[in-house]
Amino acid sequence: MTRSRFLDLPIRHKLLLMVLLPLGGVLPVLLAVLLWWGNEAYDRLLLTKVQSDLAVAHGYFERVLAEVGASVGAAAESQALAATLARSADPQALLLAVAQRERLDFLVLLPAAAAGSDATSVEVLAPQALAALAPDLQARVAVPLLATRGAAPTARQVEDRAMVLLATRVVRDGSGQRIGVLQGGVLLNRNLDFIDHINEIVYPEGSLPFARWGSRGTATLFLDDVRISTNVRLFGADPAARAIGTRVSHEVREAVMDRGNLWLDRAFVVSDWYVSGYRPLADGSGRRVGMLYVGILERPFALLKTAALASIAAVFIVVMVLAAWVSLRWARAIFRPLEQMEATIDAVEAGRMGARVGAVASGDEIGRLARHLDRLLGLIADNTQALQRWNAELDAKVAERTQALQQAQQQLLRSEKLATVGQLTASIAHEINNPIAVIQGNLDLLRELLGAEGQARVAPELHLVDAQIERMRLIVTQLLQYARPGEFAGYVEAVDIAGLLDECLALARHQVAVDRLRVERMLQATRQPAINRNELQQVLVNLIVNALQALRDRPAGGTLRLASADVGADAVQIVVEDDGPGLPPALRSRLFQPFASGRAGGTGLGLWISRDLVERYGGDITAGAAQASATGARFVVKLRAGPEA
Repeated sequence: MTRSRFLDLPIRHKLLLMVLLPLGGVLPVLLAVLLWWGNEAYDRLLLTKVQSDLAVAHGYFERVLAEVGASVGAAAESQALAATLARSADPQALLLAVAQRERLDFLVLLPAAAAGSDATSVEVLAPQALAALAPDLQARVAVPLLATRGAAPTARQVEDRAMVLLATRVVRDGSGQRIGVLQGGVLLNRNLDFIDHINEIVYPEGSLPFARWGSRGTATLFLDDVRISTNVRLFGADPAARAIGTRVSHEVREAVMDRGNLWLDRAFVVSDWYVSGYRPLADGSGRRVGMLYVGILERPFALLKTAALASIAAVFIVVMVLAAWVSLRWARAIFRPLEQMEATIDAVEAGRMGARVGAVASGDEIGRLARHLDRLLGLIADNTQALQRWNAELDAKVAERTQALQQAQQQLLRSEKLATVGQLTASIAHEINNPIAVIQGNLDLLRELLGAEGQARVAPELHLVDAQIERMRLIVTQLLQYARPGEFAGYVEAVDIAGLLDECLALARHQVAVDRLRVERMLQATRQPAINRNELQQVLVNLIVNALQALRDRPAGGTLRLASADVGADAVQIVVEDDGPGLPPALRSRLFQPFASGRAGGTGLGLWISRDLVERYGGDITAGAAQASATGARFVVKLRAGPEA
């Protein structure tokens, strides 16, 4: 190829594609990946160190806890204590000497009747409990809470509980009889020697680099989220003041105390950012009561990381510039490879995303450029697929949020209806109480007039009237419950479903006989739901009466089906089904709303009240078409239940 022919080609475009595309597109991506990887690797290295430091601190903590247990155990088994108790002498002087020798804050002998067994654990003691064990330690316990950035809101002003390493040992005489309980331990509140010793073990002098940049390590003990012993310094005050009384951030507290997770990440500690490790501390019963913390100041390491990454970026940019200059110097004989790349780009622009340059004969910069272009096209295709996937996810989230908004609107409408119905039911309940009282009074008068013999003849009828009056009173009470729910509560018991359905059918036996209806039972449930019996009876009677009214207009009678079955691991369902005309579509959407009724003269409150009763005990009512017939309605009451009867 002659020089003149080479100059006639659109060489500028080809050079731009050859040089600027990889250097301006791929290499910056590689630089970004390298910087990201370096940043992540450095952060992981710091977190690994902090995790190791936290393991060392926790190991020392566990060792001290074991030493406290061993010291109290040795004291409990000592011959000196046994001899003192055998003489009925006061062991206080002996226990004080042992506590001083073993560096215990307290060592107390309790009576043999005191509760307790051999145990060693971290415990949180109320002020009264600590005062009973070691009244002279009270001055160290109270920690005033200081306002701390990022901490969860609280109304507390002072943390007056005590966190102690507590060991309990039963003292026995030579015959093995229990003669006392020995309790000893170490108070951790304001125990600066203890926390400073942990810090010296984890971060000895010279163990951290960049000391001239202020690198330092810290350790802290938390009671709940309050620092009760720490070597973190208090901001804005005396540099030697400890940050006792400050609190951990809400984010860390939720992760460590609430969920019991190990925290290894950046955390804002009082006044600065630290690479931190938090580990939950549990008491003898496994309840999380505090945290152990170690951390190193982030700033010196962040400065070092920034300097290192900046150096890498500078070197990478220099290399990019040199590569561009060399590529431009050797940009010859590139017509055909560049033509292939141009054709590929045209094909991709036309919508053929699978087009690639393919193999190029030259192995120089042009060949590498072709391969870089293929990789870039693959990346574009991957990103396009990712964008399409994200778009679909976004559409799904929009639909989900729309549905949540609709549910919120429905809940608001239901709340407004509940307020109106609450006022109405209070008035109705008040008015119904008066005729109930009249009926009860006349019934009592009727008993007096009938005498013992007359009452014996109509005893079943009188008993049924009494039961219905009592049921009316219960309904009035439940109406008042919707007006003033805080003043009423149902008694919860395990209810026999089969027996309760028999009672409900007994109340409706007259209507079943008059309308010549059939009743089919398939009662297979073995579990008993936990609910108030009378309230469940009210729900089932309401459903049965609704079904019987739906069957009344059939010329040849109809069938009422009652079924029960165990569902899932801890639930039971009761089914009331009829083969009547079924539920109109217009009624289904508002079936459980107040005043929704499908028959003339109905109040529309029965199903609404029934669903509210069932939901109060964690259950649910659903409605649908009957399964055993072409027409009809099916109501399913699902309730939580205990194990099989």
